[in-house]
Amino acid sequence: MTIFNFEDNASIGTVFSVDTATLIVKVEELEKLRKLQVNHLVAIQSSKAGQHLIGIINRITRKASDEELPEGDDLGLNNFLFTENILKVNLIGTLLHKHGEKENVFKRTLDTVPEIEAKCFPIDGENITKFMQTISTKENYEIPLSIGKYSIDENAEAFLDGDKLFQRHAVIVGSTGSGKSWCVAKIIEQIAKLPMANSILFDIHGEYSGENFKADGIQHFRIANPSDLGKKDNLTNGVLMLPYWLFTYEEMLAMLLDRSDSNAPNQAMLFSKTVFSKKQEYLNEVKDSTFKDSITIDSPIPYKIENVLQKLKQLDEEMVAGSKGDKQGPFFGKLTRFIQRLEAKKDDKRIGFLFQVSDDELQLEWLNEFCSALMLGSEVNRKKAGVKIIDLSEVPSDVLPLVIGLLARIIFSVQQWTAKESQHPICLLCDEAHLYIPERSNQDTASELSLKNFERIAKEGRKYGVSLVVISQRPAEVNRTVLSQCNNFISLRLSNAEDQTVIKRLLPDNLAGLTEVLPILDIGEALVVGDASLLPTRILISEPTIKPDSATIKFWKEWSNKNAKQDIANAVIGLRKQLKS
Repeated sequence: MTIFNFEDNASIGTVFSVDTATLIVKVEELEKLRKLQVNHLVAIQSSKAGQHLIGIINRITRKASDEELPEGDDLGLNNFLFTENILKVNLIGTLLHKHGEKENVFKRTLDTVPEIEAKCFPIDGENITKFMQTISTKENYEIPLSIGKYSIDENAEAFLDGDKLFQRHAVIVGSTGSGKSWCVAKIIEQIAKLPMANSILFDIHGEYSGENFKADGIQHFRIANPSDLGKKDNLTNGVLMLPYWLFTYEEMLAMLLDRSDSNAPNQAMLFSKTVFSKKQEYLNEVKDSTFKDSITIDSPIPYKIENVLQKLKQLDEEMVAGSKGDKQGPFFGKLTRFIQRLEAKKDDKRIGFLFQVSDDELQLEWLNEFCSALMLGSEVNRKKAGVKIIDLSEVPSDVLPLVIGLLARIIFSVQQWTAKESQHPICLLCDEAHLYIPERSNQDTASELSLKNFERIAKEGRKYGVSLVVISQRPAEVNRTVLSQCNNFISLRLSNAEDQTVIKRLLPDNLAGLTEVLPILDIGEALVVGDASLLPTRILISEPTIKPDSATIKFWKEWSNKNAKQDIANAVIGLRKQLKS
């Protein structure tokens, strides 16, 4: 039985013109026009029996009539008195009264367009509740993905299709204080309930790494700080080292090579040869026969950076026999500046997690342990949590893009080389994505390499079960190539015109008008559009059980508090130690 039983007198108007998926509806009664609102839903009679076309009101207009105006002194009022009441409606789908054995099925397709003079009905009251409950199907999931309630009907719970949300990449955007972190937290806490969940959140500011954000199904990691250097069992204790030997040849050169140096080609060539030979020597030392004949310069094989330095110094100081005695070797003095840069990086405790590794991280098996900790679903990982949050708040900003790009590349590469039947999907939630997936093209080499990793994941990740969720407060500063591959958008309030334009550009033409509400959305209210949602609509995000540490500081209140506390001394200590207290 259909959920709609409209009486003819309930009609608000009739179709006046049709342009593909856009209608103009003429409303005869002004009173009915007054009750309508932009972005509310309407149902239009279809030319086919057993269905209604569903549309969203895009514009409400009182348009001056073309009829001849009466003569005489009208005090300038005639242009207002003789009007047409006009609705602009964007069609978004079809409600089928019966589809196979199912009743009241909503499809985001248009098999027909309405006829001229077809009646248009408002979807309100009981009808809106029935309709929203119809589209909010839980499918057959034991744990459906619910993020809140529909703004136009808070009695109907808003469910997203979890498969389509992650299969086709997603974007979560919103200005500071709009509720973006709560939205992310709401999604994470539901992912965490799944028995074989597998997702990684790059936590840039430590919002999701506090005491309030701990629950079953969530595991916390952090990048090693100076106090962790030289310790054993870091990985077991949730502390991540990222040894230099994980870097590709290009990534290492991005950190070390000054391309303006006239000796840069020689430095790059000799560094490459030396690193490759040291990797081979390592395999000989551990008596490996599996990898020796197949490795390349980029193969993640451990080697000691000290041995590389020693070899480069030897070449830089080498004297060779000449006709009149010893003379300078072919590379004498040409590697000095490169060696200095390498030594500076090696001794810099800020990035000690890269270069000051222990014997643990120099074992061939360490990479397997590292990837297992980050990539295994909870059920096959000794029932550990399926959601892994990596705290990157202590990573220096100058190497942050390179570090996150490294993590993303390793995860994607391992997934790529996993046999198809054993690929378990994994999602990367990229908080503050504009910092390491930037739109600007004038990036340094290190940032450019990181960006390429994410562009590749955006383009190819679906084939291998790697999904991206791009999270940012500045979508205008996020790479357009990555955004163009995302088919789901959860946009909270955006006050910046450039950011609004980006979202508008990514939406289908007939839905672009929805972006007009972006600057006036309430805190915690989101516009949801994409494959994961049957209906483009506004949703009130439910409060998450676990809360991120993202509360907005109340300046005026704190400035008014005579007993407010400050601790500059410990902050300075933390600055010097590069360690949070």
